Amino acid sequence: MNRIRKLAVPGALVVGMGVAATAMEVVKDPLQDLGAQSAVQPAIAGRVAGPESLSAAFRTASSTALPAVVYVKVQTAARPVAQVPEQFRGTPYEQFFGGAPRNAPPQEGSGSGFIVSEDGYILTNNHVVANASRVTVVLADKRELTAKVVGRDPNTDIAVLKVDGSGLPVAQLGDSDALQTGDWVLALGYPLSLGQTTTAGIVSAKGRSLGIMQQDRNATAPLEHFIQTDAAINPGNSGGPLVDLQGRVIGVNTAIASPTGFYSGYGFAVPISLAKRVADDLIRYGTVHRPMLGVQIRGVTPADAEVFRLPSPSGAVVATEPTGPAKEAGIRMGDVVVGVDGRAIADDGALMAALAAKRPGERVTVDLVRYGERERVTVKLGELDLKPVSNDAPAAVRRDAVERLGFNAMEVTPQVARQYRLPFSEGVVVTEVDRAGPAASALTGGMRIERLNGREVRSVEDVRAEASRLKPGGVVSIVARTQDGQQTIVNYRIRE
Repeated sequence: MNRIRKLAVPGALVVGMGVAATAMEVVKDPLQDLGAQSAVQPAIAGRVAGPESLSAAFRTASSTALPAVVYVKVQTAARPVAQVPEQFRGTPYEQFFGGAPRNAPPQEGSGSGFIVSEDGYILTNNHVVANASRVTVVLADKRELTAKVVGRDPNTDIAVLKVDGSGLPVAQLGDSDALQTGDWVLALGYPLSLGQTTTAGIVSAKGRSLGIMQQDRNATAPLEHFIQTDAAINPGNSGGPLVDLQGRVIGVNTAIASPTGFYSGYGFAVPISLAKRVADDLIRYGTVHRPMLGVQIRGVTPADAEVFRLPSPSGAVVATEPTGPAKEAGIRMGDVVVGVDGRAIADDGALMAALAAKRPGERVTVDLVRYGERERVTVKLGELDLKPVSNDAPAAVRRDAVERLGFNAMEVTPQVARQYRLPFSEGVVVTEVDRAGPAASALTGGMRIERLNGREVRSVEDVRAEASRLKPGGVVSIVARTQDGQQTIVNYRIRE
């Protein structure tokens, strides 16, 4: 059975939609002049007649796009990767159970990206840089530049980086909406850290939903509407461009379906129309402003088509009682959305993609089938209230507090919860215990600190504040919760 895999390389080389919002302020699109920034594209006239013409088309597309394709090197802090028996947590023996050894060097990974502005904005995948403590970008001319993560969107797996520069080569963005099944495409990037690579294939399908975004706990409103291609894509291609025969970017390479983790004929890319919309918001605001219709939807089944009197099983069923904008517009549960602004809606993914191209406050025309009757309503879109994704590492206890208390801790985020396999996703968790310190016999890694000397602990600042109050030889009383959910109290005396 095929497994869906995102495509960041874990090492240097792998071998083998709340409340309706007011209209948004009109702001110049920071990416709208990309065509003017790019070199004039050579025209490829007429049909591809034979091998020589096809080769010429591939050469033109490749040479046009490759100068803007970059190699993304990522460092992440070493972290535990497996369950460690409690008695060995926080000890040098963790590594024998799959945990990161004490003082382990940073882990390294890599992916690809492409430059979208002359002053250094770069598009890549969220999963390439999600846990990064340091990001370095290598340009096509071999220059290495330190990159800042401008913003990330786990819901679409898109991220934006920024390097200092001017006059950088820029990728021209194409029109993924005009793409058709059977069109030739090229996948560009740095697969397996081998260097710039071009592979060719066709568009195998559009609008694919794989379910991989739901695996990211940071993805609160996952949106999948992938372009499928048979152009060879491998680990390391993540974030690189999928281009047409004019060298215009029409997708961001993201995932493959494979039983081995390597190319087996099925690659997937985020359409550039969606990626550009997300990147635009990340550059302007640092987060994505998502429109909200106010309905829960699902695809249409043959049984739905019979019950709702549809000519065919297509469209998106309003599966629950609408709220907000949809309810105000008169949409009802059981209505089937078959069009938005005159654009046919084939399934639930197509509806999500159509709405994703809009902005909160916009008015859209929605075509419905209500038990065989056609209806048309106008909806003023609201805005999803989503918490921005932080680009910073979780806060940790400072060294002076560690030395006094005898343990290190950090605030729990969804990432930390996954790393330590915690049954909770907030609070403060012990990450390391000084085996020669006063807490050695009382605490273990993975415990969540709930109260410290009678005070509730919600952040590492609470731990730091209490540590500063302690006098030499003072007693520490901690109410903690173990990884199996049991609450416990531990008391110990710090050093004189």
